[in-house]
Amino acid sequence: MEKSVKDRIQDLRNRIIKCTDCEELVKTRTQVVFGIGNPESKLVFIGEAPGENEDANGIPFIGRAGKLLDKVLQENDLSRDDIWITNIVKCRPTVKNPSGNLGNRPPKVSEIKTCRKWLDEELSLINPKVIVCVGGPSASVIIHKGFKMTKERGQWFDDSPYAPFAIAVYHPAYVLRLHGSAYDEALDFLKSDIAEAKRKFMEEKDQPKMTLF
Repeated sequence: MEKSVKDRIQDLRNRIIKCTDCEELVKTRTQVVFGIGNPESKLVFIGEAPGENEDANGIPFIGRAGKLLDKVLQENDLSRDDIWITNIVKCRPTVKNPSGNLGNRPPKVSEIKTCRKWLDEELSLINPKVIVCVGGPSASVIIHKGFKMTKERGQWFDDSPYAPFAIAVYHPAYVLRLHGSAYDEALDFLKSDIAEAKRKFMEEKDQPKMTLF
């Protein structure tokens, strides 16, 4: 009998957590951070890479940014049980700061290329209808290179190789760095863009399947 999507995703996770392809990341990571949520959902959220909290707990999008994302999802009557949430790169990229502690850094192009095979397999198993790119770096991989968040967020793209429809939203961590009216505006954009992603997802979900008979 053919394995379910949940079983195949679990098999993939079991292989990914043993990955040692990026020597630098292997030396500094606590663990591989695989996707979480409902692997049978066709609505997928994709960030750039795990941070310190994610690396410590093995769960994507936790900490302050994750809590804000959860809050915005809840305001749109969504939860992590309704979506699949993952990252382009599965291990935390780090840099040593002046105090000697490890800080977060963007993943290198070579790290994105090396980890992309895992993302490709992950998305091929889930076969999403709608992808929400959380932040510009994710959109630059999923939608097109050099994605301009300020100009292109909230727009639909139908030429991604990963899903029929892709949209980019502000990263909650970016929103949290803002203050005053700039914070309010960015948060409103995040809420409305996720609402639009849900609307598109529900619209596509309800489309009748075409048959020959």
